[in-house]
Amino acid sequence: MTAFLVVVLLGIIEGLTEFIPVSSTGHLLLAQQWLPAQSELFNIVIQCGAMLALLPIFSKKLREMAFGLKEPENRDLLIKLAVAFVITGAGGLSLKKLGFVLPHDPIPIAWATFIGGFVILGIERWIKGRELPDRITWNLAIAFGVAQLIAAAFPGSSRSGTTIMMALAIGLNRPRATEFSFLLGIPTMFAAGLFEIHHELKHAEVGAPHESWGLILLGTLVSAVVAFVVVKWLIRFVQNHTFTGFAAYRILMGAAMLWYFWPHKA
Repeated sequence: MTAFLVVVLLGIIEGLTEFIPVSSTGHLLLAQQWLPAQSELFNIVIQCGAMLALLPIFSKKLREMAFGLKEPENRDLLIKLAVAFVITGAGGLSLKKLGFVLPHDPIPIAWATFIGGFVILGIERWIKGRELPDRITWNLAIAFGVAQLIAAAFPGSSRSGTTIMMALAIGLNRPRATEFSFLLGIPTMFAAGLFEIHHELKHAEVGAPHESWGLILLGTLVSAVVAFVVVKWLIRFVQNHTFTGFAAYRILMGAAMLWYFWPHKA
């Protein structure tokens, strides 16, 4: 299989799974068991590519926050996004200083994917039939920041899935929880991406193979285009549907990963 086709396939997988609550990390890990493994830098940059899809979709909301701060609603949303972002950033830097390293062992990722499916089922059952408000309180803003930290510490849990489901459990309706999760993902993922890109380039080993920036750009573009379609669909989907189907998929996916990787671990 050519490098071109591999990059396109990985870009499609990233774009399809970044925003739905099924764990893009788990899918990329599984895909790279059969496809040639890519560098950490490649995986990070195509995640940022998926985030690019949010800019045109939320362009009106972003303009309102940037240029309409005289409006209390815009100011309130921006401040709460900033607080959630700071909580995530400060927590993430603290984890780095404490020596936390993301697990490369696929088993924890498989468990997070599997258990996350049951968590979604539990929350969906908890809120079934309830009319949830659309107001983002300070408690919810803080919870979003904490949820992102949980997702960062447990790859496979899904950033979007963790933030949205925590918001639903606390008491925020599905469309509003999804919107806030996506808006918060823009600064969070770009900041994390830039930090990791800087780290990777700064600590690149002498004599290591050079990155093909053309292929990275291709993967990023494919990821962005596919993610754009997925986000547009998901925003409509959450108006009248639950995440129960995604929960069932996660349980099957996690079980398949455990079945595949456990014998290799042993």
